[in-house]
Amino acid sequence: MQTALRAAFSESELASRANFVPHARAAREERPVHTSGLPLSIRGLRKSFGDNEVLRGIDLHIPVGQFVAIVGKSGCGKSTLLRLIAGLEKIDAGSISFGDEVQAEDIRVMFQEPRLLPWARVLANVEVGLGRDRATSDAQLRAEKALAEVGLADKRDQWPSVLSGGQKQRVALARALVSRPRVLAFDEPLGALDALTRISMQRLLERVWRDQGFTAILVTHDVSEAVALADRVLVIEEGRIAHDVMVNASRPRERGSVELAGLEGSILSHLLSADDRT
Repeated sequence: MQTALRAAFSESELASRANFVPHARAAREERPVHTSGLPLSIRGLRKSFGDNEVLRGIDLHIPVGQFVAIVGKSGCGKSTLLRLIAGLEKIDAGSISFGDEVQAEDIRVMFQEPRLLPWARVLANVEVGLGRDRATSDAQLRAEKALAEVGLADKRDQWPSVLSGGQKQRVALARALVSRPRVLAFDEPLGALDALTRISMQRLLERVWRDQGFTAILVTHDVSEAVALADRVLVIEEGRIAHDVMVNASRPRERGSVELAGLEGSILSHLLSADDRT
């Protein structure tokens, strides 16, 4: 984990130090009952690939346990931001700080592809998420519990090849959850699923977030998914946060409601206007 990720400040110190996005508002009160997440402060974050400057100075504070969705057109830098938060890419300039000492198992990523090991059964695939704790005496029990949390306890001895796309993503989610992460980053995890399976998985993601209380960061192209799941939606445009929207709708969310449709329309309008300006 990068040195920049290890700075230890209290959440109040992080909030006072961070330069907030101009349009950011106060965090909503509704949170998971048991919050185990980490706060996140980003200051002056920049990242380039060759001559292409992907992120151009990101300033952001995410409170403990908040569910944040990041949207934007392809190439805007949203997945790069997620990978930097997860420590999968090296920072060029700026800093990413959490409010506590960070361990490797504290931050997990769930990708669009399940990335299951085809030669290992479902339970063994989940145990992989334990990392160095895989050798402990309770590893199997923890993996079984994670499978139960995603509704796949009866698939523990199956091979990945016989699972549906939705079931494979549930196994991938169980693998991410098994170490009880404090920050869980989702990089388009539902993009390849059919519409009904996607809605079912959205509900599952929301339930495990509420049950475990981790800080959630979701990258998605689907604006309706963003407003259905998140406390807060960030719109990335040309490597900067161009729009910061709080979603104050009560949970469970009523998909298709006037309130969510209005938020979705506002965000889509901003994205489309950005296209007109380029």
